[in-house]
Amino acid sequence: MFRTENALILREVRFKESDRILTALTADAGKMTLAAHGALSKHSRIAAATQQLTYAELTLFEKNGRYTVREGVTKEGFPGLRQDLGKLALGSYFAECLEQYAGEDQPEPELMQLGLNSLYALSEGLGSCEKIKAAFELRLMTLEGYAPAEESCPVCGRGDIREPVFLPEEGQTVCRACRKAGRSLPLTENALAAMRHILHAPAKKLLAFRLTEEEQSLLSAVAESWLLHCSDRNFPTLAYYRNLKL
Repeated sequence: MFRTENALILREVRFKESDRILTALTADAGKMTLAAHGALSKHSRIAAATQQLTYAELTLFEKNGRYTVREGVTKEGFPGLRQDLGKLALGSYFAECLEQYAGEDQPEPELMQLGLNSLYALSEGLGSCEKIKAAFELRLMTLEGYAPAEESCPVCGRGDIREPVFLPEEGQTVCRACRKAGRSLPLTENALAAMRHILHAPAKKLLAFRLTEEEQSLLSAVAESWLLHCSDRNFPTLAYYRNLKL
């Protein structure tokens, strides 16, 4: 049986001499495992459409619950990622996060939209890497039901949190004066406002905030620490990205 899916290729693994095994994210069917026979051969017609970090329309053949790519047309190749090693590493981290949280056999339209918008912004330079990274991480955790508390200080109850700091073990933002012992990460009022924007803004307005370079770094550290805490695992692609930034 044949079916057509718009798919974002999250991961590709070489199999035998010329085949690829793909992990793909689709809006309608969530995460799928696909075989792309001959994708690595010299004259393959599906080579470009089955590369990691490519968005493509794929024609799939299903037999006994297994899917094979028969045809592929690239819809978006995110060329800016291929021209910058740091952006490529960060895009790969986004893909690893999406693979971690996407479900199989269930619609994932919001994850698909977040992935495509973030990769496009990264490719086209619509913000710094740290800004896009923070927005991706915080929005992903929100979609997965792990939105950090940011409306008011849980200790004193103030809505205008004074000298905000983030507690990654609790997922709470508190006034500096209310901070207790334990790990905490500093924010500014602007960075906190940006966090609130990311959690609640429409998808198309996700990056519609401005921060200084220092504030972007602060927000990125907060977002990363919260994602790692919620995920309870390490991401090799994140470590590689960080090593490139040193």
